[in-house]
Amino acid sequence: MRWREVNFDGLVGPTHNYAGLSFGNLASVSHQGAVSNPRQAALQGLSKMRWLMDRGFVQGVLPPQLRPNLAALRQLGFQGPPPTVLRQAWQQAPQIFSMCCSASAMWVANAATVFPSCDHVVSQFKPQSKPEEQPRCVVVPANLISHFHRSQEVAATSALLHYVFADARYFQVQSPLPAVSAFGDEGAANHMRIGLGAEPALHVLVYGSDSHAPGNPKKYPSRQTREASAALARLSGLHEDQVILVKQSAEAIDAGVFHNDVIAVSHEGLLLCHEKAFHNQDQVLQELTRRGGDPLRIVEVKEAEVSVTKAVSTYLFNSQLLGEAGQRTLLLPAECEQDAAVKDYIEHTLKTALDLQEIAYLDLQQSMRNGGGPACLRLRITLSEVELGALQGKLILDDERHQRLVDLVAQRYPQQMLPEQLAEWDFAREMQSIVEDIYRVLELPLDLLQPFQ
Repeated sequence: MRWREVNFDGLVGPTHNYAGLSFGNLASVSHQGAVSNPRQAALQGLSKMRWLMDRGFVQGVLPPQLRPNLAALRQLGFQGPPPTVLRQAWQQAPQIFSMCCSASAMWVANAATVFPSCDHVVSQFKPQSKPEEQPRCVVVPANLISHFHRSQEVAATSALLHYVFADARYFQVQSPLPAVSAFGDEGAANHMRIGLGAEPALHVLVYGSDSHAPGNPKKYPSRQTREASAALARLSGLHEDQVILVKQSAEAIDAGVFHNDVIAVSHEGLLLCHEKAFHNQDQVLQELTRRGGDPLRIVEVKEAEVSVTKAVSTYLFNSQLLGEAGQRTLLLPAECEQDAAVKDYIEHTLKTALDLQEIAYLDLQQSMRNGGGPACLRLRITLSEVELGALQGKLILDDERHQRLVDLVAQRYPQQMLPEQLAEWDFAREMQSIVEDIYRVLELPLDLLQPFQ
């Protein structure tokens, strides 16, 4: 059976703005109040998708969510018809209003943690097992409780994932973990799948805080708890030898590394990480080497080569490693090219260490200013051809569907955005109608949107 890694990118929503809502994300906070360009942001994201399509990679897309979030505003006590709700919220609680207008669902690396069916040890399942007992792709939507503006995404994301992955023969979509601080979960941004050739992959679940151990960050909060990662390991259905829990370096978190994908990235049997990525890193890498064996290759970037500060400012590790050995590509944000020292390291050291055939820098400035790079914008899922055919909706892009999205964005997305514009119902309703039309392009039912209007 043939398996394909599919990148599902989040399409930037028409309410993309810079409200600076994410404490601990240095780029987000530093651009608070700046004028955003939703049209440019979405076109930059679509250009990235096109880049992968042109190189033969399977490229999917996940739609934006409805904003302003009228349901959330009503839950917070703003009553009346939509124009009244928006006006009252903006006048009485502009910070809450901004949170309910966030387009942060674009960063779908935080949407869920995914454990592909190909990684389940077949011997665990008896030949006479019922279909529902056979290996399935397990999807666990993240609860995103660390920030209110992101926690609003969970219900809509769960509804979408339950629809798209509805075929119970191949998929099992779990409920998010309990929405309490002990189980804070931020999805695939803290999960790495390391392929080991013919053997089932090794899954690394990275957490930042542990209530039972020292070494937690002091300046910025951790967004993933050990308790959450342990729960994900249990829900995965994988054998315990296939999962390893690793603690993120508190020093890195306090330097602005709010998710593991800002300091480490994996692809197939390759792990690229900074030397300050993990707590007790030497022990971590030794354990990974022991479990992964010969197929695992680790490339560790030293602080003297690229500092954590440089890694955060350029998003070097928030890149995409693509392709098979001998044909490997590294896709990076343009900020890496603009930093002469980082670019030199990439093209003279990493090119050899990673055996790269292609290095590409893409302009994702609109997303980067809000703290999200190439890896933040995509959710990777390894699927078989049969599983790909079982997906509901038309989320796998072809030339025609990609062009329809480009045309819709170019014609209807605003070129400038400030949060106060969304306090006007006519403007806000137009933004919501754009999302509805995106759903139509992707052949998703509008019923999925009704609870959030």
